[in-house]
Amino acid sequence: MSDKSLFERLGGADTVDSMVTEFYDRVLADPELEPFFKNANLDKLLAMQREFFTAALDGPLPYTGLPLNYAHQDRGIERKHFALFVNHLLETLKDRGVQEDEVGDVIARVNTYITDITGSLGSAG
Repeated sequence: MSDKSLFERLGGADTVDSMVTEFYDRVLADPELEPFFKNANLDKLLAMQREFFTAALDGPLPYTGLPLNYAHQDRGIERKHFALFVNHLLETLKDRGVQEDEVGDVIARVNTYITDITGSLGSAG
């Protein structure tokens, strides 16, 4: 097991930044997910997501955005939407050549937020 954080093992800030951009290109192209972002300030959204992923992957910066349950409250996000979102992340990581064990670690971290995002218990897959 490496002493490096998951953030470092993935390649650090530059890698996370480009991964988030590629990931959101997929999310915004998904007809089931795109409506959730219709009125979003995409520059702010991407900046918050870079910060979120940095923190979630044990990077050097904390997440300073709204609590996830508050930010996603009453938006109609269901488990099926969360699963689509996670699948786009999975495909982004695989296409970037991230090793399988690290892909699993990233997905496991993101799955811990399903209740905050959807308001329901469970796993996205």
